[in-house]
Amino acid sequence: MERLEDRDFFTDPAILNDPYEYFEAVRAHGPIYRPAGKDYLLVTGFAEALEIFRNSTDFSAAIALQGAACPLTFQPEGPDISAQLEAHRPEIIGHDLLVNMDDEQHANLRALVNRLFIPSRLKANEDYMDELSEEMIRKVVTDGGCELMQELATPFVTAVVADLLGVPREDREFFIQLHLNAPPPGSLNSSDNDYRTQAHPMIVMASYFEKYIQDRIDNPRDDIMSELAHATYPDGTKPTLKELVNLSTFMFGAGQDTSAKLIGNAIRYIVDEPGLQAKLREDPSLIPLMLEEVLRLEGSSKITARLTRKDTTVGGMEIPAGTRVGIALAALSRDPRRWDDPNSFILNRPRIKEHLSFGRGAHTCAGAPLARAEVRILMEHLFRYTSHIELDEAAHGTPGNRRLQFDPSFIVRGLSSLQIRLTPSPALVEA
Repeated sequence: MERLEDRDFFTDPAILNDPYEYFEAVRAHGPIYRPAGKDYLLVTGFAEALEIFRNSTDFSAAIALQGAACPLTFQPEGPDISAQLEAHRPEIIGHDLLVNMDDEQHANLRALVNRLFIPSRLKANEDYMDELSEEMIRKVVTDGGCELMQELATPFVTAVVADLLGVPREDREFFIQLHLNAPPPGSLNSSDNDYRTQAHPMIVMASYFEKYIQDRIDNPRDDIMSELAHATYPDGTKPTLKELVNLSTFMFGAGQDTSAKLIGNAIRYIVDEPGLQAKLREDPSLIPLMLEEVLRLEGSSKITARLTRKDTTVGGMEIPAGTRVGIALAALSRDPRRWDDPNSFILNRPRIKEHLSFGRGAHTCAGAPLARAEVRILMEHLFRYTSHIELDEAAHGTPGNRRLQFDPSFIVRGLSSLQIRLTPSPALVEA
């Protein structure tokens, strides 16, 4: 019989609903393991992953999106494949997206992003988040419940990032529907992952953002896209229109999946973790701590990837140049060498913000502050206007025997749907 750790994480649908058992079987072989018959490594160790994230000299992010299992289009040669990689980079899926960039190209675009997602801008956007979340929460509570992912989570986060970037209101419903019908990043259907086809949602969105950016060049206004349109790199040069379109499209698309899935994953714990709902109602200031623990236990991304550019050593293991490395985000924050009682939900866990669910180093998720703010605000309104939240047992079974469907993706950890029932609070009646 095939051992669990030797099954194919990237194609096995049975591992989708519980990747954690699989990664524990992998971890039993050490923090870095090469599955039998595979030509890539899997990293489940917290310390080892942190070392890789911080070492952007020896490790390239070029394959972050296509994944460690996808073969390279060239045969790596020698102890340093940097020149080879650059020669073949245009052949890599999503090579022109921020998540896959390295070195100066990444640093230039990241400098633009870092200037945009500053606390003062997010604070200004919180008024819109507050108004929108109140409106949406009051509606679904009045209705007695909803399908969380399609009726609340995805429309909310799409509208928030659209408002932040400056997407016209008349186009937002189109983008919500586009996102709802889009395949998840890392879809198990490999044809969904070709970002070069004209029908792919990222390409469709790019056609809109090209018009938006060109309009901001000609008619600047007070929004992020206007700042992008007139921004310069640290060396004073200006980004090309294509670079700005790719960046704004990626910022818009990437920020939705992770935040929407975090909302769904958080509701699962709120409903099924004994006593948690009552604690959060009694003291809403605990909501941020709850979200961090959910991110640790059930982050929205299961895995990312790096390509070794130079011969190097991690955790005592020699890793040759040209090695594809899968970094199992779903396993890092359950590493017993780093976390006490790692598989349990602990509301006020010490040093909780050290989890790696948003990455670390040069590619730390730029949208993490936005995700934390928008989900916190939505949860605050949810607790204000409900006296009880529960899952629909007809759809999802009973506590301890849940039936849940997750997106068919090797990257995304998130629910495809979640039917919830909501009991109004006196605050809703008064409102």
